[in-house]
Amino acid sequence: MKKSAFLFLLLVLQCNSALLCAQTEPEEIKLDTDQFQELFYESLLQKGIENYDKAIVALEKADKFKPNDATVYFELGKNYLALKDYQSAYTSFETATKLDPKNRWYWIGMYDVSYETKNFTQGITIINKLIEFDPKYKEDLTSLYMGTNQFEKALALIQELNETVGKTDRRELYKSQILAQGKYQNLEINNLEEQIVKYPQQESNYISLIFLYTKNNEDAKAFEIVKKLEKAIPNSEWAQVSLFKTYLDGNDAQKAIKAMNVVLASSKIDSKIKHRILNEFLIFTQENPQYAPDLEKAVATFNNDTSVDVNKEIGKFFQNKKQWDKAVLYYEKSAQRGLGDVLETNLLLFQSYVEQKNFSSLAPKAESLIETYPSQAQFYFYAGLAYNQLKQFKKAKDYLEMGMDYVVENKELEINFNLQLGEAFNGLGDFKKKDLFFSKANQLLKEKK
Repeated sequence: MKKSAFLFLLLVLQCNSALLCAQTEPEEIKLDTDQFQELFYESLLQKGIENYDKAIVALEKADKFKPNDATVYFELGKNYLALKDYQSAYTSFETATKLDPKNRWYWIGMYDVSYETKNFTQGITIINKLIEFDPKYKEDLTSLYMGTNQFEKALALIQELNETVGKTDRRELYKSQILAQGKYQNLEINNLEEQIVKYPQQESNYISLIFLYTKNNEDAKAFEIVKKLEKAIPNSEWAQVSLFKTYLDGNDAQKAIKAMNVVLASSKIDSKIKHRILNEFLIFTQENPQYAPDLEKAVATFNNDTSVDVNKEIGKFFQNKKQWDKAVLYYEKSAQRGLGDVLETNLLLFQSYVEQKNFSSLAPKAESLIETYPSQAQFYFYAGLAYNQLKQFKKAKDYLEMGMDYVVENKELEINFNLQLGEAFNGLGDFKKKDLFFSKANQLLKEKK
């Protein structure tokens, strides 16, 4: 019995001895921790001086002392990314997220690699995970949808963000790019109609819908929305568009002019709509000429608009109606501003002077433009024509002879030059040259036929 107890005790002591031998001494644990910290610190130091290869070596050694540490893989990812080793960087960040999925910086590392490699599809998966941490990443998701041509998703997300956090310039740019493709416009129209029902006091929804209809030349639908806006927000500048038409149709000129002036002075209202209103008022003044001064004031509001030369267009309107005094008035204003095709503007003005028989204004202006545009044959012609009519035949001859050198492949102009030269020599008493130039003009007329 005693012998058995002794043997049992001996076995227990032997087992305890084996267990004790297998355990790590506290000093060894401390040594491993110290070495890990030294290597990790070394990696940070090397990364700081852009020795990314040495940083990676230090981290790989550190991993042996403390395996499966998410921070080590995160740092490996950053160093690989700096070296543009995108595959290794992504794998390292991905490993870090598996070890610690609640640290968003590890996910951001994966997203950075996706962004650098323009792998937007991969980026969408990661950004959806980041949205769980912070909804602000939806802004990035919008850009990713644009980058992958997922325009319906982008448009839906833009609408959501516009409602929840307000509009931004970037999202509005994205929206305009999407809506430039006609097939997505119906989606936006439906959305805006829903928004108007939900938020009837939100002016911007009416305006966006008006712009869409105007852009598609659906003016009737645009004005229907303007009417809705007028009812919902009567003091809106946009409401004055509808009121203007109502007052004009009702022949209430004073109220129409007041509404028109509000619209034309507004920075919110599209210039296309302003031009339409001005055109309607122009037609109205044809039947009601007492409001011509109000028309002039209205045209003046377009002085800073370089997209369309309103003065020239109104000049053409009056020219077509052979109202030369009014045509001259607006052509002169256009010429003073010097916008667009200056040559065309001045030729229209000069022809209007001729129709008015206002040769005393035509002559000096034609001379002045010859100095500015010395190779434009038409200006020499008008100078010669004007001086012939003013009976200053020597000046007429000189300008016509100089200008003839610049007539190139324009038979009509060449005929007119010869006719005016014949008139000039007739006035100077040189009948031989008069006959010569009239003969040339007749020959050119026959050739033209």
